[in-house]
Amino acid sequence: MILMDISKYEVEIKHHVFVQALKRGIHPDLIEDTLIKGKLKRFGKHGVRFVSKGSKRTIICVGQIIGMKLIIFTIEEEK
Repeated sequence: MILMDISKYEVEIKHHVFVQALKRGIHPDLIEDTLIKGKLKRFGKHGVRFVSKGSKRTIICVGQIIGMKLIIFTIEEEK
């Protein structure tokens, strides 16, 4: 896993992410913190996971990078 500077990408966060975050009790600010401070794990051709480990739970933002666009389409948590 590596840290990634997302400032050079156009970031799009889908509405589904915010809906799932509210269902799971994740504050929307944690989405941004996970993207900025989380570690990057790549999978498949375009897939990415940003993982931010906290003391009580781990937040995972799942998306894809295509060209210079980063699209986040879901959020998960592990306790």
